[in-house]
Amino acid sequence: MVSLRYLTLVAILIAVSVIADFSIGAQAAHPNLVITSEDVVKMRQGIAEKGRFADAFYVLKAKVDEQLALPIVVPVPKDGGGGYTHERHKKNYQLMFDAGMVYQLSEDTKYADYVRDMLLEYAKLYPTIDVHPKRKVKSQNPGKLFWQSLNEAVWLVYTIQAYDLIYDSLDTSHINTIEQNLLRPVALFLSEGQPSTFNKVHNHGTWATAGVGMAGYVMSEPEWVEKALYDLEKSGEGGFLKQLDELFSPQGYYNEGPYYQRYALMPFVTFAKAINNNEAHRNIFQHRDGVLLKAIDTTIQLSYNGLFYPINDAIKSKGIDTIELVHGVTVAYGLTEDPGFLDIAQQQNQIILSGDGLKVAQALDQGLAKPYQFRSVAFGDGSDGKQGALVIMRSQMGGEKAVLFKPAAQGLGHGHFDKLTWQFYDQGQEIVSDYGAARFLNVEAKFGGRYLPENKSYAKQTVAHNTVVVDETSHFGGDVEIGNQNAPTLNFFESNAFGSVSSGEINTAYPDVKLERTLALVNLSELETSIAIDLFSVEAEDKHQFDLPLHYLGQLIETNFKIAANTSVLSALGEKNGYQHLWLKGQGKPESGLAKVSWLNENGRFYTQSSLVTGDESFLFTQIGANDPNFNLRNEQSFIRRVTGKGQHQFISVLEPHGEYNPSKEFTLDASSKITDLRVTHQAKLTLVELQIAGLTYLVAIDKTDVSSSENSLNRSFSYQQKTFSLNGRLAVHVLNGQ
Repeated sequence: MVSLRYLTLVAILIAVSVIADFSIGAQAAHPNLVITSEDVVKMRQGIAEKGRFADAFYVLKAKVDEQLALPIVVPVPKDGGGGYTHERHKKNYQLMFDAGMVYQLSEDTKYADYVRDMLLEYAKLYPTIDVHPKRKVKSQNPGKLFWQSLNEAVWLVYTIQAYDLIYDSLDTSHINTIEQNLLRPVALFLSEGQPSTFNKVHNHGTWATAGVGMAGYVMSEPEWVEKALYDLEKSGEGGFLKQLDELFSPQGYYNEGPYYQRYALMPFVTFAKAINNNEAHRNIFQHRDGVLLKAIDTTIQLSYNGLFYPINDAIKSKGIDTIELVHGVTVAYGLTEDPGFLDIAQQQNQIILSGDGLKVAQALDQGLAKPYQFRSVAFGDGSDGKQGALVIMRSQMGGEKAVLFKPAAQGLGHGHFDKLTWQFYDQGQEIVSDYGAARFLNVEAKFGGRYLPENKSYAKQTVAHNTVVVDETSHFGGDVEIGNQNAPTLNFFESNAFGSVSSGEINTAYPDVKLERTLALVNLSELETSIAIDLFSVEAEDKHQFDLPLHYLGQLIETNFKIAANTSVLSALGEKNGYQHLWLKGQGKPESGLAKVSWLNENGRFYTQSSLVTGDESFLFTQIGANDPNFNLRNEQSFIRRVTGKGQHQFISVLEPHGEYNPSKEFTLDASSKITDLRVTHQAKLTLVELQIAGLTYLVAIDKTDVSSSENSLNRSFSYQQKTFSLNGRLAVHVLNGQ
């Protein structure tokens, strides 16, 4: 039997050997992070040839040359996000990185000297400054150069790469000054100085560990690398690897949503590339079955028409051309040579100056790109992939359509109280919308560029989304901690020739209420279009008020019921939980049957939601903007279906795209809905939706059976109106009349 003492001694010797090898390797050659000295040789050859890579280099060189003619400015930190000093320090780290890159490829020392001189200016400034004067003491850790330490970590990620790129041009005294007065203090400030952030499993922690770990590789500090990977105590309870394990699902979905997934990609991809170049034995890109490569692909999938789905705290203008995903796609292609990534790279139209960037540029020059395949998919949420899911349903019938369904987890502090919400997209535009974040990013006049107070009072609240609100109270009482502990259940997801269907539920959003929603994007091939079917069931132990909002982008065209409009005086719909920000512009109470609301989107197409009602629902028409003294909120529209004094209710509706409005050529086609009847029946776990549209009668069958209860439950026949129909899977569509 081998003794424990022997095993411990062997482990220590192996660790010392690895650290020794790493230290020697780190001192042997620069650059040694994302770009290696071997990459540089190939890249220099690349700029000597005509093509995208050389073009990108000369464009960058021209920009850097313009800046080299100007004085170096390293101001004393003063402003919050968007202010002059904040933006100047951001510009400086990018400029140092760019100049370092131009130095490596041109071998002209003036670029290295410029980076050196700026680093020396920072080395003079940094020891003299305390934490930032615009810091938010109560909410998050402050930086010194920036108002929050997150920006400081981003600064280090870029700056350490710039330093690495010019390292071999520096003399010993300059190395000592820059490292002792600047880089070492910044790294220690972000790690030992802010342990709660550094050890946190969160995108702030990812940036901090990436910056400090990369500094460790450049400055021959293997302990920094170990702490960056495993947390300050090297316990494995935090650090970069723990972030890879917990922030991504097995499919590569990031817990905070697409907007923060693309933001977090940069430190994940950058540090992983540095790890791979310095310690290939760690097999970082194979970690968790290649979860980082999956995350890059998933980030692309989480977009429509080039923009990310704006769930949680999202700026809606962010898309696949964001620099973080450009780096991600570049690294992914370098590792896989998947031609689908080249299609995205071509759309991004940005070439990264790196070894992988050279591969992308040369492959694009050779015309090797193949169309990237967007697909209908359910991305499991949570580290185990079992905390609900984010569901994407796509259709190309009658134009590119997509439904985003969110039976997903809370998403940490950036999550919204929007369980089972949905969005609808068609012909390149958002139709059924989500507000995203209430924020003017880096606009100092608007709350210092931070999240506005209305982000919490409105954008995060349930009524700001397209899901049920009970008694005008947000899910989980608006408590993030409770939300993080309770995720919905994805009952099923399936995509087939008839379309896509998914169902999710949650019984913890409210104490005594179960919410269950089934959404289907259904192809009507005879009409060459797709419709969205929405079945939302609410069951409670006591009687409540149930509200189901639908936020739409466009101009209201018509309803088939009367609206009592408030034309002279407006009042807020409620007093709290987001209701205080909604003007009540009018209301109506349709009779039993189909209640229709139609609007015109800026894509020139009409949309009608046809709701099956029994005479007990009120429709409240609202506009955002009440109790907004600083005009921070966008004045968008919604209508809310409301029932009161109910213990249970089912909201049933169909969203139908139709027609065209062309003011330029002065014609309008099919401005009115073609749906004439809608019926829903149930046969045990089978839901049957009969729909009359454009003279055809369709029967849509949705099987909600728990597969575990019967092996053959998804391959069956059923009877309807004395006829027999087949159902193989979750979704089927039958035409009851016509051809």
